[in-house]
Amino acid sequence: MTTALQTERSRTISWSDPKATARAGMQLSGLAYLEAIRAGDLAPPPAVACLDVLLGDVEEGRVSMRLLPAEHHYNTLGSVHGGVIATLLDSVMGCAVHSTLPPGQAYTTLEIKVNYVRAVTDATGEVTAEGRLVHGGRRSAVAEATLTDAAGRLYATASTTCLVLEPAAGRQER
Repeated sequence: MTTALQTERSRTISWSDPKATARAGMQLSGLAYLEAIRAGDLAPPPAVACLDVLLGDVEEGRVSMRLLPAEHHYNTLGSVHGGVIATLLDSVMGCAVHSTLPPGQAYTTLEIKVNYVRAVTDATGEVTAEGRLVHGGRRSAVAEATLTDAAGRLYATASTTCLVLEPAAGRQER
């Protein structure tokens, strides 16, 4: 049912072949892989491209990403969907872990905990997620993240445990 209050909007989303990027990335250390994405030498993952997330600072054990909230991020209540924020925080924490891994090694999220402090809307302006490695072990890693605005106001915090996967030579191809 269409009402006079509804107005249609649309977006076009483009991305590069994620498998080609992943194959190229497995030849690099996690830090070099992230630096190549930031420099534009490798394409960003489709998930962050779809959400308009921009990779910010990259260093070993610390990564930041930026998001300019917009209507296409909204839930039915008129604020950025919690899943968008969780995805951003998961991405930045995972990348903080990845930045410490050697070539051929990967990770996957085992669990994530997000604490939402206040709502994010397009009026919030650009927000920055910063992920930091807390512990990097041989088989698991722990990271944490914060989401803040330009004034430093806190919008969310998160923590994760990641499984560090064996080197690519010991894994089956997908």
